Amino acid sequence: MKKLSVALAIIGFTLGTLLVGWYGFGAIATVTLSVGKDGFALFCVWQLLTMVVLGIGWRVVAPLNNARHLMPFVWGRLVRDSAGSCLPFSVVGGFVLGVRAATLHGISWSVATLSMVVDLTAEFLAEIAFTVAGLLILLARSADASLTKPIVIGLAVALVASGLVLRLQKGVVPLLVRFGRKILGDWFVHRGDHEVTPEHELVAMYGHTGRMALGTAVHLVGWLCKGIGNWMAFRLLGSDIDLLGALAIEALLHALLIPAFVVPGYAGVQEAGYAGIGALFGIPPEISLGVSLLRRARDIVIGTPVLLIWQLIEVRRLRYPKLPSVQTADVTFPRRDD
Repeated sequence: MKKLSVALAIIGFTLGTLLVGWYGFGAIATVTLSVGKDGFALFCVWQLLTMVVLGIGWRVVAPLNNARHLMPFVWGRLVRDSAGSCLPFSVVGGFVLGVRAATLHGISWSVATLSMVVDLTAEFLAEIAFTVAGLLILLARSADASLTKPIVIGLAVALVASGLVLRLQKGVVPLLVRFGRKILGDWFVHRGDHEVTPEHELVAMYGHTGRMALGTAVHLVGWLCKGIGNWMAFRLLGSDIDLLGALAIEALLHALLIPAFVVPGYAGVQEAGYAGIGALFGIPPEISLGVSLLRRARDIVIGTPVLLIWQLIEVRRLRYPKLPSVQTADVTFPRRDD
């Protein structure tokens, strides 16, 4: 798995470099640097606010009795996305590190792992709705009939995939545990399969319709926030694209990235997606690629300090193992008839 991730990262980086070189390093650099310090700072702050919304979405589906436990989930989401964008891991690696970060702040391993699985389902359902909206926007604005057939096929595949994910989601828990052992090593000592809550408790989380609906709604807001951030990036780089167009590009881009989840940081895939989808909306390739590079710069600026702080917390735990830990959050798993 590690060799595959490294190989895909190298291939993706090479593809991205060739793509930028094809359209001109100088032109793309000029466009990207035109954003300015204030504009870039605003772009980063908006992303942090988006991460807070997504962290709330994770917290909503977690069956905790104490409503004060919010920051561990926001922090876990920050670590999860930072690891996915800055470290040579696939998306699954970011999930594992996000769970680990939440457990360092009072959330039990079983609750963090199982709620992460349910949160992924809620986020995926919101992404499907967001993607459908993006497809409809594209269809409404494009007079090219040749686009209709592949878009409809893509929508049908997405709907089928969503049904499969809902059926297979329970199998993600042991996958996270096994993958976590590979990534975290000694941190997984004494965290075997017996510590994962039994299957009926995962089913109970899924059975709580109110939490699932609210979590999906919060994640839909999070996707809209991502789309607004995408619109901000285009506008900062001089594009006159409207908000609906930017939302559609964001939706279609993430639909394209779904099958590329094994590529660390979506290296190369993100750049190709921006160039291709942006062209459908009349965006020059140098601006589309500039937005992609701007997003990567933002992810590094946010992700690097987040990962450093996480590592400092880990080092402190290793150096002072006898320090009193944060009390584990109380949990009540709902029944289907709640």
